[in-house]
Amino acid sequence: MDFEIREERGNHTRKPLAREREEYLRLVDLGIGNTEACRIVGVNPRTGTRWRYGRQASGKKLAYAPIADTGLPWEPREVVPPSPPDREPTLVGPSRYLSESDRIHIADRLREKASLRTIAAELGRSPSTISREVRRNRTVLPGGGWYYRPYAAQRRANKRRPRPKIGKIGQNPELRDFIQNHLTLRWSPEQICHALRKLYPARPEMQVVRRELTRALRTGRAMRRPHRQAVSRRQRFPHPMVMISDRPAEVADRAVPGHWEGDLIVGSNSRSAIATLVERSTRYLILVHLPRGHSAAAVHTALTQTVQTLPPHLMRSLTWDQGTEMAYHHQFTITTDIPVYFCNPASPWQRGSNENTNGLLRQYFPKGTDLSRHTRGDLDVVAAELNSRPRKTLGWETPAARLHELTSPRS
Repeated sequence: MDFEIREERGNHTRKPLAREREEYLRLVDLGIGNTEACRIVGVNPRTGTRWRYGRQASGKKLAYAPIADTGLPWEPREVVPPSPPDREPTLVGPSRYLSESDRIHIADRLREKASLRTIAAELGRSPSTISREVRRNRTVLPGGGWYYRPYAAQRRANKRRPRPKIGKIGQNPELRDFIQNHLTLRWSPEQICHALRKLYPARPEMQVVRRELTRALRTGRAMRRPHRQAVSRRQRFPHPMVMISDRPAEVADRAVPGHWEGDLIVGSNSRSAIATLVERSTRYLILVHLPRGHSAAAVHTALTQTVQTLPPHLMRSLTWDQGTEMAYHHQFTITTDIPVYFCNPASPWQRGSNENTNGLLRQYFPKGTDLSRHTRGDLDVVAAELNSRPRKTLGWETPAARLHELTSPRS
């Protein structure tokens, strides 16, 4: 923006200096001194001083507030006279934001070579607050030096304060589209954050922190709340159950693939269900279609048909809860040669992988809905989508990749 020195003007030709005031304020915000800023825009340095600090009423002259207080265009307004010097100010403690007087104090003490910790103690603030204020609002010189001007710092702080502001995600269409696409795939915020770090390690504008995505969490609660107390139950199966305490040690350490955890997710009024199988080492998921209901006979038939499609070394054991759908567990073991182990009553953590996966599946199959309307093809699509998600417990590998790694022949 180019300006020329104004010619001497009479009162009848006087025009507002709106463009000059706007440019002057911009230059001062950049750290340029009053004299140089006035020279650039073509006004007298006393005019710049009046714009910057205001003017007290004197005789017929009106009082003007500082330009930073009134904004643009600059207009005269009544200035409240200061308190008498002998009146002590009322101390009400520091507010959340630094005030202009705080910034003046900081500038004065910095010129006196006081440390940031000393200044913080004098203002009753944290040292990090003073350090952050100086770092944000100082003026950096081309040679690497810097100085701190309280009025310029106050204007910069005022410009940053208005709300609402556009967040990082809203400012970057590429980042927004990536997040939206993966939320559509029902990835968790943490999975999205790690994927961005892996794909764009050298682009900080393409990385977010988890708290920026907390609104997209799958559940509205922070902790799981039990809905009932553990109660003792009577034996419900004709054949004795083999308890989880008798399960081989290799199952617990997850080193050997082929040990599965199973359960049902049930639809509205318990009229429909889907059986879920999760492999413990890889978290690989298989969804079992139950078109004929989830009675013990129907579950036995569907599970038997499903496991017989897998290689023998991938079906070593099955862990289930004590639901009545596994009443035919003895027949299942005889038919498939796969032992079934049962968890203790009201102990879902003993099938932690399956419980976690069932929570993920509720994004696709919400509670209170009819699960019988989902076809075999629908279940395969959901399972494939979950198996292609990176998992934190797998070092951000996918269950499909981990299963392939464990089962492929080694060279």
